[in-house]
Amino acid sequence: MAPQSVAAFLRTRCATTLYRVTCYNTLIPYGCVFHTNPVRLARAAVDLNAAQLRALSTRVKEVVARGGMGQPGGPAYVLRDCAGTVSSAAGLARKSGDEIGKLDAAGSNATVTQVRWAISNAQTWLSAAMANEATCTEELAPWGGGAAAKELVAGTVIAMQSTSVALALVNGMPR
Repeated sequence: MAPQSVAAFLRTRCATTLYRVTCYNTLIPYGCVFHTNPVRLARAAVDLNAAQLRALSTRVKEVVARGGMGQPGGPAYVLRDCAGTVSSAAGLARKSGDEIGKLDAAGSNATVTQVRWAISNAQTWLSAAMANEATCTEELAPWGGGAAAKELVAGTVIAMQSTSVALALVNGMPR
């Protein structure tokens, strides 16, 4: 595939997402992985999302280990809950990637039922991941005065955008 066709393919697919620029900029480095294959593109987006969520989960756990967000009587319970929900979101994204990976491996041998089932599973798990991300953001928002809280909220918002992109690309997979 010529790089131009990969770029055009990605622009077209990213146009179906809420975060077109983020979609394009984060996925174009992986063009050699997905070429013009919508299943491989969705897998790349889901895998990237899972990696972002794992990194965010690690960061939240570091803030918890440091003793919170530096406020008296700090929101340790909020941070612990956020760490758990983000970790869960990362697991859900990983499961979605595994499911899409099965479709990629099966290629044209996948039945219509298998394709629909895999897409439905990935959609469900990515939607649940977004709910977890939103929960964390909403819990942290009242504590947003400190640098750690602002960093975690920003990281969660970026993860939500990534999950939204991945979900839109899964939704665009051929059935």
